[in-house]
Order: sequence, then C-alpha cells, then structure tokens
Amino acid sequence: MNSTSAFAGELRRNEPMSKHTSLRVGGPADLFYKPASLEDLAVFLQSLDSDTPVFWFGLGSNLLVRDGGLRGAVIATAGIFKDIERHDDDSVVAGASLPCTLLARQCIRWGLGPSEFFAGIPGTVGGALAMNAGAHGGETWERVRSVRTIDRAGNVRVRTPDDYSVGYRSVKGPADEWFVEGTFVFDSSVVPSMEAMKGMLDKRKETQPLGLPSCGSVFRNPVGDHSARLIEASGLKGYRIGGAEVSDKHANFIINRDDATAADIEAVITHVRNTVREQHGIELICEVRIVGEVLS
Repeated sequence: MNSTSAFAGELRRNEPMSKHTSLRVGGPADLFYKPASLEDLAVFLQSLDSDTPVFWFGLGSNLLVRDGGLRGAVIATAGIFKDIERHDDDSVVAGASLPCTLLARQCIRWGLGPSEFFAGIPGTVGGALAMNAGAHGGETWERVRSVRTIDRAGNVRVRTPDDYSVGYRSVKGPADEWFVEGTFVFDSSVVPSMEAMKGMLDKRKETQPLGLPSCGSVFRNPVGDHSARLIEASGLKGYRIGGAEVSDKHANFIINRDDATAADIEAVITHVRNTVREQHGIELICEVRIVGEVLS
C-alpha cells in the first residue's frame, strides 16, 4: 500500500472477521477498510499494490471465513451505498449496501411489483446482485435494468445484464469489479402486497432458526427437490461437530450453537454433502461462500 495516499474512512489491521460475519466465526483480515464515500473508496483502491487481494464485504450473511483469516484488503461497505430512489414510473435505483428487505418495503409503498420476494433475501442488494439471490419464486436479475460497478483501479462503470452470465444463484461478469448500485425495473400495473411480504417474513421466523448465528441456506436446491428435505431424510437434523450443528428447525441451516470454529462448520458442511451423495446420489452445491485460509 502507498502510505502517502490520503483517504478518509476507517482502516483496521488484523481485524477479526468473527466480529462481522453472521456465523460469528472467522480469523483476522490483514486490512479491514470502511470507506466514507465512493470517492474515498476509489482513492483507497488506487493506493493498494496491484498484487494485493481485495475482498468485497457486505453484511457477512452468506459467508464462511476460515479460521486463518483473509489476506489482503477487506472492503466493508455497510456504511455507504444505502440510498434508494424512484427514477420513473417503473424503475428504482438502490445502493449495494441497502438491505433487500428495505428495498421490498419501499417498492411496496410505491406500488411497484412484483417486489415482495426481496423481503425473503437475508442480505444486501449488492450480495443479491453478486449471486442472483431469490426467494418465493423471484430472482434478483429478473428485475435488473443496469448496475454501477467500481474496479480495483477506482474506475466506476455502468453495465447492463448483457455484460453478465446469470444462472440459478450464479453470476459471472468482469473480473475485479464490485457492485455499488443497481437499477431495478418493476411493473406499476402489478400491485404488490404488504400483507404478502409480512407473510413471507413470518414464514421465515416460523421455519428458520433466526435467533442463532447462521449463514442462511447453506446449499442450493437441486432441480426438482429441496436441500432441506434431502438433509432431513438423511437423518442429519441435529448432527454436530464441535460447536456447529445442523438446525433442528431447518435442515439447510447450520448454526453456531456453542462457540464453533469455522473448521467445525466446514466439517459439518462436508459431512452433509458426503452423506446426501451416498444416500441419495445427489451432489449438493454450496450456496454459502467459503473463503480464507485454514488455520495451521
């Protein structure tokens, strides 16, 4: 890093990622930076050496950071990119750090649908864009008109869906670019329902272990089936390694029951995948992102 570069924001060294992930696990990040603005972020990115890894961090709700931590620079944007604006009759511009639940609520207030499904996504707009998150039959990129990104040289670009290859819980696009904003198109003739959104949130409370540290759904649903059903049918509810446990409430959730390590959680993930493969012949694919180094 060029120490002469002047940037605002907050920079920490050897920051425990366990303080920031929803699983409450994760070793230290070499650098943990919270920018004050988009311009500030651009200056910081320009100050980094070209070979310094950059990891973009939102709410940490779909993430398992290994116990050895993360090398390079973690960019934590939760303090910025939270604006939401209506631009015309059918489009909404939302910052990447805006929680998807707030996007859903505001779109419903504006009478723009179908938007309720965003309330079922437990993360930010940026995270939803990065993985094509979805819930209750809706997917993020079905609604995308354009996005704004920033690259590691600090350049800001506007891109369209044609610049990305989008699939089920999968988005591939230009390397070393991160989402800072999305423009979403809705249909003012489709009347959204606040009651439907509340019903989705109530269902989450009833069926998911929301009061315990977790990363949300661990595995993608295979075609024509549900990962939770396969895991439960394999007799794995309540299966535990160290402090990590397959939830008794929802089998596609792994919870940090008692001071789990990232290694405990990853070991449970591996056991669940192996067991489902052996018993059902189906290879479960992780939805949670596993990053960082194993503690030596």
